Amino acid sequence: MTVQNMRNTGKRTDYTRNAGSDSAPREGWIWGRHAVLAAIANPRRKVLSLLVTRNAARDLPEGFDHTLTEPGEIDRHLPAGAVHQGFALQAAALDPESVRGVTDPTHGTLLVLDQITDPHNVGAILRSAAAFGVRALVMQDRKSPPLFGTVCKSAVGAAERVPHVRVTNIANTLQEFRDAGRYVIGLAGDGSEALDTALAGPDGQGWGPGLVLVLGSEDKGLRPRVAEHCDVLAQIPMSDAVESLNVSNAAAISLYAADRWRAKRG
Repeated sequence: MTVQNMRNTGKRTDYTRNAGSDSAPREGWIWGRHAVLAAIANPRRKVLSLLVTRNAARDLPEGFDHTLTEPGEIDRHLPAGAVHQGFALQAAALDPESVRGVTDPTHGTLLVLDQITDPHNVGAILRSAAAFGVRALVMQDRKSPPLFGTVCKSAVGAAERVPHVRVTNIANTLQEFRDAGRYVIGLAGDGSEALDTALAGPDGQGWGPGLVLVLGSEDKGLRPRVAEHCDVLAQIPMSDAVESLNVSNAAAISLYAADRWRAKRG
């Protein structure tokens, strides 16, 4: 085990490093007790460095390589206001799964995010996805936040537990899922069916092809071409007291409702 004190450099380190403006970061910072402990427990997450305070170090697995430092020194490596609880991990990005690896309609529900960019929302959605056993989260390779920082902090460890897929074109990917036998439900405020009705499936009994739920950005919803590639557009019935739900709340409600769906085999 390597234990040392950090020297004050007086510089704040960028918390992500990009391969290019259109690429997901190759490495970045994760902070917060739950997020960091989940990351170091994930054999798929390559650890580059781990900074912890003396108190935080007590929660680390015995013998895990780390650097002891002070809270203020950790602050220098993170965005202003990051609540790190004495834990900051610099790590390599998780490798995404391939579209082909999650296409099989018998392999569980997929959750697709159409240009949802708020890292707090993505983190909260990951947490719900883990709670309801989602097979994978599908995101566009551009206009999606990296799985570091605020996403991991908000996900409270779920970013390490839910596989993710990055694709170039959401609409084309939905068509691939449909061609493979999956059933695609897009969530939309003006959807033609109530969510419960849509989740009854083609047979009306909640059994059918592997399910795909698609969520659009909170301000614009699903893009037209993405909506066109869904089998059905569904809405969450609610009172007139509010105009819409936060997308992370909509995800949690939809996944809870979809939990009764069971894919047919064969």
